[in-house]
Amino acid sequence: MERLNGKKTFGAFIDSLKIKIIDKYIIRKFLGTFFFSLALILTIAVVFDFAEKIDNFMERHAPVYEIIFSYYFNFIPYFATLFAPLFVFIAVIFFTSKMAVNTEIIAILNSGMSFKRMMYPYFLSAVVIAIFTFLLTNFVIPKANLKRLDFEDTYYHPSSKKNVTVESIHRYVDKNTYVYMGSFNPLNRRGQNFTIEKFSDSGRLESKLSASSVLYDTTLNKWSALNYYIREINGDNEVFTKGKQIDTTLNVKPESFATDPGLVGTMTYRELDDYIKLLQLQGSDELKLFLIEKHRRFANPFAVFILTLIGVSLSSRKVRGGIGMNIGIGLILSFSYILFLQFASQFSLKGNLSPMLAMWIPNIIYSVIAMVLYKLAPK
Repeated sequence: MERLNGKKTFGAFIDSLKIKIIDKYIIRKFLGTFFFSLALILTIAVVFDFAEKIDNFMERHAPVYEIIFSYYFNFIPYFATLFAPLFVFIAVIFFTSKMAVNTEIIAILNSGMSFKRMMYPYFLSAVVIAIFTFLLTNFVIPKANLKRLDFEDTYYHPSSKKNVTVESIHRYVDKNTYVYMGSFNPLNRRGQNFTIEKFSDSGRLESKLSASSVLYDTTLNKWSALNYYIREINGDNEVFTKGKQIDTTLNVKPESFATDPGLVGTMTYRELDDYIKLLQLQGSDELKLFLIEKHRRFANPFAVFILTLIGVSLSSRKVRGGIGMNIGIGLILSFSYILFLQFASQFSLKGNLSPMLAMWIPNIIYSVIAMVLYKLAPK
């Protein structure tokens, strides 16, 4: 008898997962509203972006074909995935509030469907959007960003590659050789407070070159250390040498010390993961930036589920203020989520907060908010 009941319970569970007419209705409403709002916001974003950059395009004679297919064709998916969770939230708030005002939610619950079961089509839609966002962010957008940024460098700000002074550089350059620079300016290829250390296979320091500055000679493709001081260790003997200028044996290019901040967005997931392993080996201070990007690519799709639950829980109750009240509350919550995410990433970059924790703290906190709102939602 128990076995029979078990089969019956499992069968009922499987039956409850079958997509019903009401599920198709909600999925169609969800995805339809999401893509409509996405298209609307993207149209506005493209118009404003074009209005801002049209002078640069005309001044530098950007071809119409390049503007459309090299820039905006790649700008649109980048912008869409960047704010996908926000668009999901707005879509859920909008159409669910409208259903509540039209007493459709009450009718669904009175028909015998539980609030928990009503969430099923919402989460099916969220799965579609989350997978779509994850695949775009990790495998499509990076290649699109390469073309978009290349177009911007050519026709929008060609005189500036956004070169900035890189601070506190630590690099593992080859076997047993480590380099440190207090700062490096990629524009003039000059570094300050330069140190290069060479170790034996056993880990013993063999030589150390320190210099007040180092300069890369593009003609000879060599680094020259200025006002240098060399310490060579051979067993118990140490030899000290100093001078005004000496060419080093450092076999790296300036580009290795001048990572463009936009580089992180042009890497697929596998490329990003490989680069993080290299930075970990080098002990680079840029590691946090790339770890934040890696965890953000997982946290953002997950946020779609959290904001969907918050949106349904908030807007499923019929209120006197109409859908305007729900949309207002929803916008406050969604923008506070984005703001919190930015604060957390900055705390990680500038402080000691773990990149993984920084990217997941907003999701953890808003998951708690979502569960509280879910408990308070009309059942």
